[in-house]
Amino acid sequence: MLDKYFIERAPGQLHENAIKIVGLDSMLITAGKKDHFNTMTAAWGGLGFLWKKPVAFIFIRPQRYTYEFVEKYEDFTLCFFEPKYDSILDYCGNHSGRDTDKMKVTGLEPLETERGNMIFKQARLAMECRKWYFDDLKPEHFLDPNIKKMYPINDFHRMYFGEIVNCWQKI
Repeated sequence: MLDKYFIERAPGQLHENAIKIVGLDSMLITAGKKDHFNTMTAAWGGLGFLWKKPVAFIFIRPQRYTYEFVEKYEDFTLCFFEPKYDSILDYCGNHSGRDTDKMKVTGLEPLETERGNMIFKQARLAMECRKWYFDDLKPEHFLDPNIKKMYPINDFHRMYFGEIVNCWQKI
C-alpha cells in the first residue's frame, strides 16, 4: 500500500538538510498502532549516525499524550511535510489527542507500515525508527544557564534515539 504513494529510500540516499526539516519546518512524531496511536508536532531533534547506524533523535515532554505512546511501543515514526501543511502541524502541536480526533479535524490520512506503525499519506518524507535508547534531560547538566529558563515548571524532555529502519519519499 505504501508503494502507491512513496518510494523506499536508504537514509543515506536522502539529500535533506536535517536542521531545516527537523527544526525549521517541524515534523510529526507518531507512535502506536492502527487502532490506537497519537501524533504530535515537534521541532526538537535531529538525524545522524550513531552506533554504526543511521539514527533519529527526538525530545518529548512527559505531559504530552504522545509520550505515553512512545514509552509503550517499540517504534516511532517521523513525518515531514510541504509548507502547505503548516496549519495541520500547528493544529497537531496545539491540541491533544486526549481530547480531539486529530485525523478527523485535520484530514490527515494514516497509512500502516509493514511493522504496524503509522505514517501519513500527505507526508513528503517519512521515517520509521526502532527505539534504541532514552534518557531524561538533567538540569544539572545544562552548561548554559539560559536553557533552564525553557523549563519554568521543570518538565524536562525525555530524549529518544531510534535506528532509522525504513525511510520513504513521496513519489
